[in-house]
Amino acid sequence: MATVTLDTLRKEFDSGRLVAVDDVSLEVGDGELVTVVGPSGCGKSTTLRMIAGLEQPTSGQVRIGGEDVTDVHARRRDVAMVFQNYALYPHKTVRQNMAFGLRMSTNLGKDERNEKVDETAAMMGIGDLLDDEPGELSGGQKQRVALGRAIVREPDVFLFDEPLSNLDAKLRTSMRTEIQRLQEQLGITAIYVTHDQEEAMTMGDRLAIMNDGVLQQTGTPTDVYAAPNSEFVGGFVGSPSMNILDVTVEETGDGTMLTNGDRFTYTLGGDRGRHVTGADVTSARLGIRPENVRVTDERDGIETSVEVVEPVGSDNYLYLDLGPEFIARVDSGIEPATGEEIRVTFDENDVHLFDAGTGDALLAEGEEPPIVTA
Repeated sequence: MATVTLDTLRKEFDSGRLVAVDDVSLEVGDGELVTVVGPSGCGKSTTLRMIAGLEQPTSGQVRIGGEDVTDVHARRRDVAMVFQNYALYPHKTVRQNMAFGLRMSTNLGKDERNEKVDETAAMMGIGDLLDDEPGELSGGQKQRVALGRAIVREPDVFLFDEPLSNLDAKLRTSMRTEIQRLQEQLGITAIYVTHDQEEAMTMGDRLAIMNDGVLQQTGTPTDVYAAPNSEFVGGFVGSPSMNILDVTVEETGDGTMLTNGDRFTYTLGGDRGRHVTGADVTSARLGIRPENVRVTDERDGIETSVEVVEPVGSDNYLYLDLGPEFIARVDSGIEPATGEEIRVTFDENDVHLFDAGTGDALLAEGEEPPIVTA
């Protein structure tokens, strides 16, 4: 087991005209599972491949267990990688696929290799598949074989590159639970790349969120969800996505007023208001998560109309006439008619504000909440 340290890691393509990974620094602790998440093309898989030794960094360092392995060949790094496409040899049996890494990287004899494969296959629940070939297996069975092939090597570091993308939704849920269980049981440092923010939130001890090759934010899933440091992070983490509205910022005698056209006004008081005013901005982006929006009978609630009601089991998604795809996630018992006029409100502590130009968060966690007026 070992720590993994990325020190200002950078990867350029096309003679520097394309920067895939832009000076990423990250430390993954011994035995920690970190999920790296972001949209397609953000540089997360390229980062993983540099850790594995499959891509050479343009600059920066990769250290595993404190040792600089930036220029060390992939075969000499004590890492095991699980891919999206399984990467199994179609002409070899499950046993041969699982034993291949042991045969190439250790001095173990055939009997010792078979013993390790048997133990790992039993752990993965695929002991009865050892004589089958990949073409005889289902997608879930293939992924278990790929995981088993990585586990049997007992590496210092596990690397997962979107390993569940080819599986159906139900199997993905059960497999990610299985990966978590195995990683905790074995205590191996793991880095898991995915574009699925729900998968990242549920699996990782910490999240590392990337966009356009840049590491945007790291933290526990709870911390990142509650206190995103930018509009991108706030909108990317969470399902449905955070509602975002444009507001103007104006200092008044009562505090700092945030106005969304003629729809509604927020007045921020205390330290929060002073913080926004001190940022010297005249416009901002207000964020509120769908599950924090609730229907109310209070007269000072925000008036709006219902455009669509979308049932999703125990909840209903109400699409409201407050902005582009503004959603309230409410209990399934709340089911207004399409076109009905309703009032909504939300707790002041759930309000997020972002700079309209840079997208950076304007309100820090723990500051006084705003005062809501209709």
